[in-house]
Amino acid sequence: MTYTEVDGLRIWYEASGAGRPLVLLHGGFGSTAAFAPLLPALTARRRVIAVDLQGHGRTADVDRPLRYESMADDVAALIVRLGLTAVDILGYSLGGGVALRTAIQHPGLVRRLVVVSAPCRRSGWYPEVLAAMAGQDETYGEHMRASPAYQHHVRVAPQPADWSRLWAKSGELLRREYDWSLEVSALALPTLLVFADADSVTTAHMVEFFGLLGGGHRDAGRDGSGRPVARLAVLPGLTHHDILASPALPAAVLPFLTHVVRPPT
Repeated sequence: MTYTEVDGLRIWYEASGAGRPLVLLHGGFGSTAAFAPLLPALTARRRVIAVDLQGHGRTADVDRPLRYESMADDVAALIVRLGLTAVDILGYSLGGGVALRTAIQHPGLVRRLVVVSAPCRRSGWYPEVLAAMAGQDETYGEHMRASPAYQHHVRVAPQPADWSRLWAKSGELLRREYDWSLEVSALALPTLLVFADADSVTTAHMVEFFGLLGGGHRDAGRDGSGRPVARLAVLPGLTHHDILASPALPAAVLPFLTHVVRPPT
């Protein structure tokens, strides 16, 4: 558990386990602690590097907006600083967008990508989720001071008073339009998309996202030779808010990280 300096940001990460490196990126208003339920299963097979993104957890905010693109550059800089190559990355929600941008912006650093409960364009969220995102600001952050997330923030954040500022900057990020469909369709690395069957991302977008990665266009054939490089997992009985705590998640992720990729025919 330590800090390292990357491009003016003092970023916190925790490393545990042994094997090929797997970078974990948490969701909005979260931290590395969000992955605690998954660590026993993951660290048994991998060297896990969990990262606190800008303004989250033990990584203090800096004087720049929150952007998926800049946070992806932070993650890439950390990977280089640690002397790693061809890492696997798993990102959830906000971290899913950052993980996706890392693969797009720094393809030489990422071997396999896992995106959990995150869309590749803003309109992939359900309308009520977008409405909630639009209302996130400093005032709403003040109302959230009774939440477990705030209590964790106070315990670990270098600058606990930045709580309301984090809500303001996060709201500004979440209100910004984005559509990475063209860049996603150009990705060549093996990618696993994982969603809950009652997710905050629409079911239609799950299928669309998978299709952009080459999935869902034809039958795989009796021998599986027509299987796409990308994979899609929809986990039953879960939501966007409890998917990280489910043992179904590592059960879907670990086989993907280790399977042999056959070139498409």
